[in-house]
Amino acid sequence: MSEQQRDVHRTGLIGELSAEFAGTMVLILFGCGVVAQVVAGGLGNHDSIAWAWGFGVTFGVYVAGRLSGAHINPAVTLSLAAFKGFPWAKVVPYTLAQTAGAFVAALLVRWNYTEVLAHADPGHTLKTQFVFSTLPGNGSLPVSEWGALRDQVIGTAILMLLLFAVTDLLNTPPGANLAAVVIGLIVVAIGMAWGTDAGYAINPARDFGPRLASFLTGYRGAWRDQYGNLYFWVPIVGPLVGGLLGAALYRILIGRFLPVPGPQEVGRTPSAET
Repeated sequence: MSEQQRDVHRTGLIGELSAEFAGTMVLILFGCGVVAQVVAGGLGNHDSIAWAWGFGVTFGVYVAGRLSGAHINPAVTLSLAAFKGFPWAKVVPYTLAQTAGAFVAALLVRWNYTEVLAHADPGHTLKTQFVFSTLPGNGSLPVSEWGALRDQVIGTAILMLLLFAVTDLLNTPPGANLAAVVIGLIVVAIGMAWGTDAGYAINPARDFGPRLASFLTGYRGAWRDQYGNLYFWVPIVGPLVGGLLGAALYRILIGRFLPVPGPQEVGRTPSAET
């Protein structure tokens, strides 16, 4: 590889990482922002949380999609490397960029809601820690970390199965550049159906970045759950395992049965079906 080719490659990777940073930042600005508004500000409810997270995903995908493919989730990046040929060498850089974007966005939410959070929870306890990171049973229901781990594996498997389905050109992907909207709706649906046991993190960067930001800004118990157990690893391990499981299920149940694209017919406009 020539020096010029190395420069182009390096510049391309920087653009991809910048896009992943920005896309994940947008996701968390809407996601943590809406939870702060509901939990600390008393405006809205669970449905507004689910919808805002979904919109955050949609807008994040539109921001980052052209440059990086808009993974905005380490579980997505890992699954694409394992099953779709995404370069393994980019998995760690993408993950770091996604986590950094989530971290910066959470700091902005923390700063903007400083007064509201202090009024709602002067001691910065688990009561408002939930604004930034997840807890088993959302901090109040009798769910252990192992129950939450199970939930995260299942929830992320659902996410990845559906992501692979709606982005597979050999299947029936959304047209008219609507894939981002459909992906956002997937997250809304998961939030409405799978949010009880662990707050549907389904994204290691989404949980770890804001958790670190909250810890550095006064939430000293950020790494533990309401039982005093170390919990931060659950929304990391669960989604990574679940993402691989969901991708494998798509490959086994659907992907291997789809028709292989043949040579393009002369004079025919290329389409998803061909």
